[in-house]
Amino acid sequence: MRMDSSDRVALTDLAARYAQAVDRRNTTALAALFTDDVAFVLPPALNGTDAPTEIRGNSVVSSSVVDAVSHLHSTRHIVEQQILDLDSPTTAHGEAYCSAHHIYPRGEGHRDNRIEIRYQDSFEKVDGTWLFSRRELVVDFAEDVPVILLGQ
Repeated sequence: MRMDSSDRVALTDLAARYAQAVDRRNTTALAALFTDDVAFVLPPALNGTDAPTEIRGNSVVSSSVVDAVSHLHSTRHIVEQQILDLDSPTTAHGEAYCSAHHIYPRGEGHRDNRIEIRYQDSFEKVDGTWLFSRRELVVDFAEDVPVILLGQ
């Protein structure tokens, strides 16, 4: 099924708004991007277990995501290429690449725990608005490097 340009723009915007809400620690804005019964899946590499962890519900997911980064000095999630496919007029799926920067203090300076991730996404159009119905995080690799904070 062919996706029209307005749906493609809306889904691309949805991924960017997700990154912005996480970086601004805005649980209200984040929750508004999810269906009520959204599923969010964290891989073992990020949840400290041997199996993926799934959390459900827009308020639970938004609080969990923001809580996971709240101890950091700052974050920067950069959404890169995104592949999108329409399943029906009200459902779609896709994959979004993201560079996730996690800035934290260490000694006299700061470091960036950079994680290269992909989101395996499912979307649902609710009352004319595209929302995430499922996000599954896949970690490709990570590195930890010193950074200099500017503009403070």
